[in-house]
Amino acid sequence: MPVHAGGRAYGDDVKVDVLIIGAGAAGLMCALTAGQRGRQVLVLDHANKPGKKILMSGGGRCNFTNLGVTPAQYLSANAHFAKSALARYTPADFIALVEKHRIAYHEKELGQLFCEESSKLIVRMLLDECAAANVRIETSCAVQRVRKANESFAVSTAKGDIHADALVIASGGLSIPSMGATGFGYELARQFGHNVLATRAGLVPLTLSGKHQEHYQDLAGVALPVAQASVGKRSFRAGLLFTHRGISGPSILQISSYWQPGDDLRVDLSPEVDIGDWLVAQRAARPAAQLRNVLGDLLPKRLAQRLCELWLQSRPMHQYRDAQLREIGAQLHHWPIVASGTEGYRTAEVTLGGVDTDGLSSSTMQSKRVPGLYFIGEVVDVTGWLGGYNFQWAWASGYAAGQAV
Repeated sequence: MPVHAGGRAYGDDVKVDVLIIGAGAAGLMCALTAGQRGRQVLVLDHANKPGKKILMSGGGRCNFTNLGVTPAQYLSANAHFAKSALARYTPADFIALVEKHRIAYHEKELGQLFCEESSKLIVRMLLDECAAANVRIETSCAVQRVRKANESFAVSTAKGDIHADALVIASGGLSIPSMGATGFGYELARQFGHNVLATRAGLVPLTLSGKHQEHYQDLAGVALPVAQASVGKRSFRAGLLFTHRGISGPSILQISSYWQPGDDLRVDLSPEVDIGDWLVAQRAARPAAQLRNVLGDLLPKRLAQRLCELWLQSRPMHQYRDAQLREIGAQLHHWPIVASGTEGYRTAEVTLGGVDTDGLSSSTMQSKRVPGLYFIGEVVDVTGWLGGYNFQWAWASGYAAGQAV
């Protein structure tokens, strides 16, 4: 296995065809693809082992792709940029690789594919493919300086200098700094004249403050199996979870990529049941029951209690007219939650924004400014939804660059 950490120093004349900075999903896919074409490939990463975000993804089981991938599930200043790469390396292509290595997987929901056992198997698969293609991987190796020297790149590292005909930046974004995320890729892009679009945390829990937090903070741990979170015309239906600092769960993580401070966030607390009709039927069946107890049969009891304490004024059901119950239903289908911010990069699964795609070729990921320079994966201004979409972008953009270098 060509993975090395620490200790080894390069000589003064190390020369490779392709140098990839970043041993994550995109970097490893690019490496094995280029290596299979006979290119001499070296991968560097400052972390102590490759594929760290792969290892922790999907609760340790790696949601490695999604059967429903289309360009529509990606956010970018250029909505068309991802089309070429996604079309040329599809979920079926990665599934074929997974099946070649006899890794068991299953579809969880909404097209999401997970390993049956461990995400370690995906990392092992990528490393085995790299080994078969004679790719060398150096971990615990920080890059100190990058410069263009004539037709090649000169890269100074803690272990010595490397010269490469092609340089691929696969260093990721700013999400989860505890795992080593840095702004290296953005800094290098600017160094070579590329525009970097403003970055922010995506697929991240939202925080509440002041009275809005006070209203919900002791509901921490209360979950809605299905809720629909909406901002403007964009909405996502999935689980919701109250936390000590705000709200989370898949529906909130999804909408967080579209939400900005000040945006009107609405949550349908029961999207699969017409609450107004249901309450009218419950009044006929249980006229003496309190509204809070009736709602406790549809929503988590603690949430129903809180809604009635603060906003809905619980009374016996027979005291409500049809119109009043339908109005309560309408409120619960469009419940306002005033978020103040996000949990930030500390817990964000992805980074929105990044290297402006206007400066890159959509078919090869190569810089339009600097021949031989490529940007792939999360460092680029292409961000997918929750559910395996960001891994598919890593595979597709890595493959596109690997075919071109």
